[in-house]
Amino acid sequence: MTENANRRLVLAERPSGMIGPETVRLEESERPAPGAGEALARVRFLSIDPTIRTWMDDAPGYLPPIGIDEVVRAPGVVEVVESNADGLAPGDLVFGMPGWQEYVLVTPEAWQKLPSGLDPKVGLSVLGVTGMTAYFGLLDVGRIKEGDVVVVSGAAGATGSVVGQIARLKGSAKVVGIAGTAEKCAWLVDELGFHAAVNYKADNVATRLREECPKGIDLYWDNVGGELLDIALAQLALRGRVVLCGAISGYADDGPRKGPANYRMLIVQRGRMEGFIILDYLDRFPEGQAQMAAWVGEGKVKHAEHIVKGLENAPDALNLLFTGGNTGKVIVEV
Repeated sequence: MTENANRRLVLAERPSGMIGPETVRLEESERPAPGAGEALARVRFLSIDPTIRTWMDDAPGYLPPIGIDEVVRAPGVVEVVESNADGLAPGDLVFGMPGWQEYVLVTPEAWQKLPSGLDPKVGLSVLGVTGMTAYFGLLDVGRIKEGDVVVVSGAAGATGSVVGQIARLKGSAKVVGIAGTAEKCAWLVDELGFHAAVNYKADNVATRLREECPKGIDLYWDNVGGELLDIALAQLALRGRVVLCGAISGYADDGPRKGPANYRMLIVQRGRMEGFIILDYLDRFPEGQAQMAAWVGEGKVKHAEHIVKGLENAPDALNLLFTGGNTGKVIVEV
């Protein structure tokens, strides 16, 4: 590698299923030089999120698809190493969308400077997009209220694990998590304070949810889609709500995707199902971050980060989200 090189992972071809060695290509380019009002930053940590896989498809979405031969898009935290920009100095940590590469140019207008002393890994998880997704999705979209029976799919993941804890803090009568191993289910109950957990690989999910939620589900947080969403819809309580945060069960599928078969329960139970994108809440992040930081500081919200080291291992880190190999937020330490 040359002294001024910038290693980067670019999209080599559209994936079919999970991403393989042929999906991305590791290459070197010249390290960019900052112009007026710009700073050069080294990428320190990358946020690994399921939506990255959807951006690799040539399909419409809330952001355009990643182009072939373009750097794989991803949020992250970078450290300024050289600056021609007012307000950015060497050593500053800033959050933005650097992508899967080692160096990037940043500007103070397009990037968010992290508070001094904040662990950047926490800035990508419970105090970052993950935590804000849980916070605003549950409070604003789900309109959680005291006494709600709440069920969370993908509950041992970065967002789901925080959703359940906030639900508990907001006075939910019962919080049930759905996860894929006995160890994850035990973590949800013993460490995070969920009232119960269902192992979707070992249990009959429909039966277990009827046992845990005999009067129905008031609020279902959906990270998974597919069969789990159908089961939850079938057990929706009167005026129950469904928050559509993700549908990871279908992100790596080829061909047309089926909608939920039990959607008519929304009519029968006068329910509501609503999706959202966290980008709509960017201007309110300070509000959510202040509350989340207080809860974390008081020990009321716990978090876990799953660290994968090395830029070249970013594809494997993304696949962890689809194999269930992670607990908590997946982060690549570049």
